[in-house]
Amino acid sequence: MKAIRSTFGTTASGKTAYVYTLINSNGFKARITDFGATLISMETPATNGKFADITLGYERLKDYETNPPYAGCTVGRCANRIAKGRFKLDGKTYSLAINNGPNHLHGGITGFNKTLWKSTLKKGSKSASVICKYISPDMEEGYPGRLTVTTTYTLTDKNELRIDYTARSNAKTIINLTNHSYWNLAGCTAGRILDHRLTLNASRYTPSDSTLIPTGEIKPVKNTPLDFTKPCAIGARFNRLKTGYDHNFVLDRKGPGLVLAARVEELSSGRTMEVFTTEPGIQLYTGYYLGPKPRGKKGKAYGKFDGFCLETQHYPDSINHRNFPSVILPAGKVFKSTTLHKFGTL
Repeated sequence: MKAIRSTFGTTASGKTAYVYTLINSNGFKARITDFGATLISMETPATNGKFADITLGYERLKDYETNPPYAGCTVGRCANRIAKGRFKLDGKTYSLAINNGPNHLHGGITGFNKTLWKSTLKKGSKSASVICKYISPDMEEGYPGRLTVTTTYTLTDKNELRIDYTARSNAKTIINLTNHSYWNLAGCTAGRILDHRLTLNASRYTPSDSTLIPTGEIKPVKNTPLDFTKPCAIGARFNRLKTGYDHNFVLDRKGPGLVLAARVEELSSGRTMEVFTTEPGIQLYTGYYLGPKPRGKKGKAYGKFDGFCLETQHYPDSINHRNFPSVILPAGKVFKSTTLHKFGTL
């Protein structure tokens, strides 16, 4: 296992950001920066043995400082949407930034994705980890409590990329962390992902309104374009959708711990990816709003459907729906969450 730290660049505020390159014994390579605790690349082989980077992103730090699609970053303090940017805790109403139509999205104007985390490297014989730590002040972006959060990326010799989150607050708050990588198993500059075959371990989903806020219902995916309980090309039912997928799926699980959430296959390269998580939901987003600026890797101008996200998380707007799994973190309690990506070939 190889692990290398190098300088990624200097932020607009004059601080140094680092990038860590982890390479396992099979040649799989992950690159992580401590700016936004962001996965900036993941290289895996095709069936012919040729390696390619399968995550969308950028080559320059300055582009991650804007990063309009949240490519690769850790999203928080609360991922996804909160209706009208408002929620109550113990009878007190908190107001957050409105940065997505009428709603709050992905932690606000300066979420965890636009902060420089403190980082350390830990290397073992069969794995290597990048540990990123951030302390979010009380009332940052409107969230109560001083929150200490850690995101740990670990690459193993089993060709797995594991992401572990922990957090603790000195006051009751809400938390919902996720990774927002865009995947394209044909390669990060290969274009549209509509032919990728997707299976989701989810027989239900949370319907939402026109602003993508859940109605509070939980409905079956059967007989809808959201049924991925059997392998199906991502784009096979796009004619029944206006903007592709941006939906939260309720994972089928029989208890706590890691459960298989998704499997993706890309036939031209033979690459596969399985996603396991401890979270109750997974958001499938197919990149309708991906845009050409800033330009991506190798000067690629990204467009609609050039990548897909599988965001493991609690449901959107959970704090405002009592029937959804709770995102409340009591003072002094430890939040823990794990998501694991396992890469292979057909």
